[in-house]
Amino acid sequence: MRFAVVVFPGSNCDVDMYHAVKDELGEEVEYVWHDDEELSSFDGILIPGGFSYGDYLRGGAIARFSNVMNSIHEANKAGKPILGVCNGFQILLEAGLLPGAMQRNEKLKFICRQVELTIENNATVFTSLYEKDEKITIPVAHGEGNYYCDKATYERLVENMQIAFRYGTNINGSRHDIAGITNEKGNVLGMMPHPERAVDQLLGSKDGLKLFQSIVKAWREAHVLST
Repeated sequence: MRFAVVVFPGSNCDVDMYHAVKDELGEEVEYVWHDDEELSSFDGILIPGGFSYGDYLRGGAIARFSNVMNSIHEANKAGKPILGVCNGFQILLEAGLLPGAMQRNEKLKFICRQVELTIENNATVFTSLYEKDEKITIPVAHGEGNYYCDKATYERLVENMQIAFRYGTNINGSRHDIAGITNEKGNVLGMMPHPERAVDQLLGSKDGLKLFQSIVKAWREAHVLST
């Protein structure tokens, strides 16, 4: 499987994402600069964390206008897996690829530590190797990770099983402890915790590796069926 790690001015988790795919997952991966307009040769798209364009206006607000976003929308239409982590999640929200919005953390402080997540839905291309309600440990590092949506949107998220992860303890004020959601088709996932920083026990946890392995598993199963 061939992954693209999209790099914006201000991305700072792109190397972590590249390492997770190349060295821990053992799959092909390349960096793609935000001005590039061609992603058709990639099977999966990864949008890393950081501070794209310095988070001016708000996280992800400027990155959504980058040339590469047109190709990301095309990848979504094609049903390719798209993962946005932290600032990547914010970009997906700003681009309308996921519902809701992101606010400053409830106590207006940057949070950087390991957190416990609960697997809310393990029937997605990103979570199939986890167990339903499994508890995993993944680090967070954000100041603007307070996920918000209105009541009607939340009810749709629940009805369509779009909530992938919830926090064990609500660290930032996110509505109903939401830590990660998918789109209705299930091929786009946005999450604030960093699975790419939890792919080896030396990092304190390897619970994030199953997320990347789940993506590859789904791709291989689809590839076998298509051939």
